[in-house]
Amino acid sequence: MHWLNNALEAVSRFMAMGGDVLWLIAVLLFAMWTLIFERVWYFKTGWRQDAAVTIAHWEGRSERKSWNAHQIRLKLISEARLEINQYLPVIKTMVALCPLLGLLGTVTGMIEVFNVMAVTGGGDAKSMAGGVSRATVPTMAGMVAALSGLFANTYITQTAARESLFLEDNLTTDH
Repeated sequence: MHWLNNALEAVSRFMAMGGDVLWLIAVLLFAMWTLIFERVWYFKTGWRQDAAVTIAHWEGRSERKSWNAHQIRLKLISEARLEINQYLPVIKTMVALCPLLGLLGTVTGMIEVFNVMAVTGGGDAKSMAGGVSRATVPTMAGMVAALSGLFANTYITQTAARESLFLEDNLTTDH
């Protein structure tokens, strides 16, 4: 339990160093990773069942060669792709927002530095260092958040493309 208190204290100090923008990055990071875990969970559990239902629906058709059958096949693939790609654009947008929020932290931290310089005439190095810290910590946090999301987004995007091709390959028109 002692290690938990130490960890919470360290996180609290880190969040205080970065200012309010760091809290925005933390909320965005939590939401982004919630959606990422949802997509990974879906591909590991729910997708196989959805794909089996779609394939069974297609295989249950007596005729699969006409223009109408081709359109129904395209509809089934399109509906499955909607489910496969759900939240992917939102995750991609969140990944792009992370470094932008980091830059917002840079700007707010530098404003603090300039404010200290204006009030003290640039003589209070300790106060200026606090502003520089508030400028660099959110930038780093935004970049780390974006990189983690970028790798995860690449993984789930490739998984979505692979599963979409899997479905297309299994909705055959040859019999």
